[in-house]
Amino acid sequence: MDELLFSEYVGNVMKVLIGVDGSPLSLDAVRVVGHIIDPTEDEVAIYFSPTELQQRLPESSSSLVSRSAADLFAEARALLPTEFAKPVEMISSSASAAVGILESANGWHADLVAVGARSHGSIERFLLGSVSRAVLHGAHLPVLIVRSHPPEDGSFRTMACHHPASASAVSKTLQELHWSKKTDGCVIGVAESMLAGPLPKWLEKRVRDPDTAAIAQAWQQEHDDEVHALSSKLEAFQKDLPPCFHSASPIIVEGNPGHRILEQAKKDHTNLITIGRTPNDKLSRWLLGSTSEAVLSHASASVLVVPVEK
Repeated sequence: MDELLFSEYVGNVMKVLIGVDGSPLSLDAVRVVGHIIDPTEDEVAIYFSPTELQQRLPESSSSLVSRSAADLFAEARALLPTEFAKPVEMISSSASAAVGILESANGWHADLVAVGARSHGSIERFLLGSVSRAVLHGAHLPVLIVRSHPPEDGSFRTMACHHPASASAVSKTLQELHWSKKTDGCVIGVAESMLAGPLPKWLEKRVRDPDTAAIAQAWQQEHDDEVHALSSKLEAFQKDLPPCFHSASPIIVEGNPGHRILEQAKKDHTNLITIGRTPNDKLSRWLLGSTSEAVLSHASASVLVVPVEK
């Protein structure tokens, strides 16, 4: 791949494990990783599952599977920067794809896992894809779910989503990554209380009624106070992020968090959304009840999910 120039900001050394199965999105995962790592600082390993290759080539011999794995590694390696401080590693496991990725990430002491959001049917496509979902729910480290091919010109638009419970974890992860000089970052926060948004129509129509004027005024004041408080939090959050996130003013939207984040990302042609994932119960995870699940299920952009420990 063409070499990317990186900003003077230097984060910590990152170890990134990329799950590759030969699908277009898994190779796009390699390309996206190339935008957030510095080959002179970071380490990359490419994981593949011989079990999955064997399933694709059921009549093949073990030697053919080995040759296919070598070809797959060479194809993925060619998508990364040419020079690394340490050679790109190839890791494999006889376990199923998701289990193998998780076990390898743990054994290799990875800081981040990247996988393509591959799916096989309409239901799995809605539910993110079985392997990527299993990795996401089983990992205790940031997981990058890649959904799209990054721009060929090297530009990269990224969005950091603010939430009080995950702001610290998100900022820490983004600080540890290396962003190319062509990265354009923004910060977004959502005012989601019942007072968010414009004055309700029924209240607006009666705003001159002495009995409801005070209610309308209090509603508006509470709304303005909430937006002001959120603005202050976003400014503080932005200061904790790498310089590529400092050029644009924080974005405040109002309403349903998942919907508003998706709308803004589409409007801005965002390539990568970073969002925190707070602990919740198994039922709500399965029903896609959280903001992170909603974004993951419907975003056309890639999504970096940062776990927040209890």
